[in-house]
Amino acid sequence: MASVKQVQITFDCADPERVARFWCEVLGYVVPPPPDGFDSWDAYDRSLPPGLQGAGFVCADPAGAGPRLYFQRVPEGKVVKNRLHLDVRVGTGLVGEERLAALESECARLERLGAKRLYLQRADEYNESCLTMQDIEGNEFCLD
Repeated sequence: MASVKQVQITFDCADPERVARFWCEVLGYVVPPPPDGFDSWDAYDRSLPPGLQGAGFVCADPAGAGPRLYFQRVPEGKVVKNRLHLDVRVGTGLVGEERLAALESECARLERLGAKRLYLQRADEYNESCLTMQDIEGNEFCLD
C-alpha cells in the first residue's frame, strides 16, 4: 500500500497569479523559482500556447513544511459555499479575549490585502472562537 508523502492544495479561480500572491501574503509563502531554462515566470508563461498563458500559478512554504498551493484558471465563477476550506491558525493556544484580539488583528491585516470579513463564531463549550473570511475571489477560509 502506497504512503502519501505530500499534499498539494488546488484552488479554482479566475486570476491564478493574483490569488496566489494574496495567499503568499496570508501564509508567508513564496513563489518558487521558475522552471529550468527560464529566468522568470513571465518568460515561462510567454513560452506556453496562448490558451495556457496565465492558466496556473504556484506558491510554496519557504521552509517546505506546508503544502504547495496551486491556482488554476477556470471559466466559471464561484457560485456556492466551498466544500473545503483552509483554517489559518493564528490563535493556536490562545483563549478568550487574547484569542479574539489575535483573530481581529489578523483579520484587519488580511482586509488590507483584499480579504472580506464574513462573521465571527464565538467560543462555546466545544470550540474556541474563529473568524470566517473570504479571499479576494470569494473563497471562504477561517482564522482559527
